[in-house]
Amino acid sequence: MALVFGRDAVLEQAWGALVRSEPVLLTGPAGIGKSVLWRELLDRARQAGWLVLTCAPAESESSLALAALADLLRPLTAQVADLPGPQRAAADAALLTASVGDAVDERALAAATRSLFDAAAASNPRVVVAVDDAPWLDPASERALNYALRRINGWAILVSARSEAASRTPLDLDRLAVPLCRIEVGPLGAGALHHVLRDRLEVTFSRPLLSRIVRDCGGNPLLAMELARAVLRLPQLPSPAEDLPFPATMTSMLADRVSALRAACREAIRLAALLSVANLRDLQAAGVDLSDLDAAEDARLLSVTESTVHFSHPLYAAAVRAGMAAGLRRRLHRRLADVVADPDERARQLAQCATAPDAAVAAELEAAAGRQRRRGAPQIAAGLYGQAARLTPPDSPADQGRRRLAAARCLYDSGDYRAAATAADQVAEESSGDRLAEALLLRAEVAWSADEPLAVPAETGERALAAASAGSPLAGRIHAYLSMFHDSPERARRHAEAACKLLADTAPGDAELLSGSMLQLFYNEIRSGHSPRLELLDRALALEENRPSWLAGTIPAVWWRSIDEHDLARTRLHDMLDQATALGDEPWQHELLCHLGETELVAGRYDDAARTITAARELGEQLGTGLVGEAMLAGQVDVHRGDVERARKVAEAGLRRAEAVDDPWARRIHLGLAAFTALSDGRADDAAETYRALAAEADAAGLAEPLSQRFEPDWIEACAAVGDLATARRVLDRLVERHERLPRPWTTLGLARSRALLAAAEGGDTAEAVGRLEEARAAVPPHLLPLDRARCLLVAGVVQRRAKRRRLARSALEEAVAEFAAIGAAGFERRARAELARVGAGRTPSSRELTATEQRVAHLAARGQTNRAIADALFISSKTVEANLARVYHKLGIASRAELGAAMARRGETDR
Repeated sequence: MALVFGRDAVLEQAWGALVRSEPVLLTGPAGIGKSVLWRELLDRARQAGWLVLTCAPAESESSLALAALADLLRPLTAQVADLPGPQRAAADAALLTASVGDAVDERALAAATRSLFDAAAASNPRVVVAVDDAPWLDPASERALNYALRRINGWAILVSARSEAASRTPLDLDRLAVPLCRIEVGPLGAGALHHVLRDRLEVTFSRPLLSRIVRDCGGNPLLAMELARAVLRLPQLPSPAEDLPFPATMTSMLADRVSALRAACREAIRLAALLSVANLRDLQAAGVDLSDLDAAEDARLLSVTESTVHFSHPLYAAAVRAGMAAGLRRRLHRRLADVVADPDERARQLAQCATAPDAAVAAELEAAAGRQRRRGAPQIAAGLYGQAARLTPPDSPADQGRRRLAAARCLYDSGDYRAAATAADQVAEESSGDRLAEALLLRAEVAWSADEPLAVPAETGERALAAASAGSPLAGRIHAYLSMFHDSPERARRHAEAACKLLADTAPGDAELLSGSMLQLFYNEIRSGHSPRLELLDRALALEENRPSWLAGTIPAVWWRSIDEHDLARTRLHDMLDQATALGDEPWQHELLCHLGETELVAGRYDDAARTITAARELGEQLGTGLVGEAMLAGQVDVHRGDVERARKVAEAGLRRAEAVDDPWARRIHLGLAAFTALSDGRADDAAETYRALAAEADAAGLAEPLSQRFEPDWIEACAAVGDLATARRVLDRLVERHERLPRPWTTLGLARSRALLAAAEGGDTAEAVGRLEEARAAVPPHLLPLDRARCLLVAGVVQRRAKRRRLARSALEEAVAEFAAIGAAGFERRARAELARVGAGRTPSSRELTATEQRVAHLAARGQTNRAIADALFISSKTVEANLARVYHKLGIASRAELGAAMARRGETDR
């Protein structure tokens, strides 16, 4: 507080931004006074009743996993017990409030940080998160804070960073939803520095001498104080003609101050500067007498608390380290390594003093890496594994390979895919046998996660399999991954089958992989044309124990969706989404939201689908990535709602991308969207040709049963519209095969629609075909496939119109319009209205005449049936009942259900 001179304008600017909940970044050169401003702003926040969450990492602490995050979260320790299990374990590991069991997922730690921030906001309306010298954050702390800060709103954020270290905005503050207030802390003038020197050094210089000090230090308060101390050490104050005693660098100036101390004090502060955290216990164990620190404390180089030593400025510690000769520095590291209590600190000290390969040091570094990995700090662990590998003696190649591979795996876990790929490739080049197989498997995983062309993970995985010991658990693991990497259902099936055999008796830790392999086997058997083995699905689900496999966890939902068991699919996906949220796994959340969006789309719940797909898109934008299917699903919503042009653009862009990366799956789904868009736009010839291309892609991939695609009825509709009845018949045979192999509600309705259209086009018995349509609609509950059921009405209306049965056509089309309107399928509603307009030729029924459905609804309502009972009796939705009743009231000129019976009697309406 005493040093806040000449900063009133900066303080008010920063405080105003914090009050407006704008993030504030203080930048400037070292020693300019950023930390002083930072502390003053936090004092104001505390006085205003804000909750202050703060950390101030130092350079020496940047290798301490989660040290900064632990400082920042410590005031929220009481809320940890309320977190979901994975987040609670991660927070306990960060705060060291519980022993670490299984390895902590770094994503769970990020999610825990965000959850604790939410809890803090619930208890205090004003919270400030403050980080001093942000570039020294350890990687794990930085990643968790990046995640959490991007997902909170209305908070004050205060960060400081040196100008030279702030070329990349710390903590991605420039990516937040609110604008960043960036404040460059500039030099102080003579008046302010006069007060600084008088306050800190109790000295007042003449104005000419003060002006020279200001000039030579560039207005930097820390440099001004050091220069003033140098002047005061002179025998007499310099004359105007004499140069000030200003060394070439800050480091040399501080070295002069250190060299002026007695030997014991110099050694004590050197040892303190070499420790990550200079605690008194370790210093005393290294032979430091605490009185040796008195002179350094008197010189304001550092301060001594009950348990630790703190340098007054990070530059002081850096200068002390820089001033040590290499040999002296190694000897001091060795002395510290022999006495420090923390095993991770010992490993760091050993790494700094080792000059040649050393098996014991390498082993300790490996053990430290394992601890960091378990705490959820894979990036730090990767560096320690790398150091362990470099210090491994040449005669231990197996140990070296294992450590280098572990480093690569940690890089992958931290999300640094490029570095992980390079590291895995290097291990593969120098390895053979199972080590080569493991390195290639990791490289394949990286390729899959980094969205490289699909051929890369598949081909790399096959190379890994060839290198692995035949029949080993490692081979089983590789088979499991290959069942996911291969698009061909037959190849994927064979790999899944092999994985199930090899992993059947494996360790419990691979149970998740085994359940995933079973699901892949179940899924790809169906895709290959085999009958569903439901017992295999049941075994896999039982093996999960409510922990869905990342390898194939969505397969049960895909299966249930394909057989129109939408509630089961929806429940599965919501359960998995809750788990992914608890783990903080946002890429997984993104994928699950896309699956949920597709489920709602197939179920005809377009508003729910649109909301879910929008949530997926927003999350994808936060992640800086997106799933291929996300845009396609948005296009499907667009075309159902009638925005054909936007859907067409989505399909074209998706096909271009699929061609660029040779992604057959993306090509198939976008061909499906393009064909359906063309059909909805009245371009039946384009639709027929695009469906032909889609079928060719599916056949080339060996997809006898493409579970997620239902294109045959629409292909038949397109062929019938352009008169290609031969192709329509062949496609009908294809649809019959799918139905006979696996009867589903959608195939039941699709067959009825297709046969009715063909009967009309070929001059067959349309009355019988329409009767089958009605039977199909009655067989499928209204809530299950509302769009498909309404499309049956549309087809019935078209067929009846062509058969000159205009009254029946109008009745069917009016019902179709009502059902399309009830679910928000605006595109189909327009088509049905267009068909209604074509029915207008001939005798037009009275606008007061009730349709068949309106009559049935009215009679049941007049008898006192509820809307729900009427819906169940007529196999229509409650919304359709409401729409029909509204039209009945209008046509009969009544306002309530109580008048319905008398009005019907007056008109002489009878049941049909």
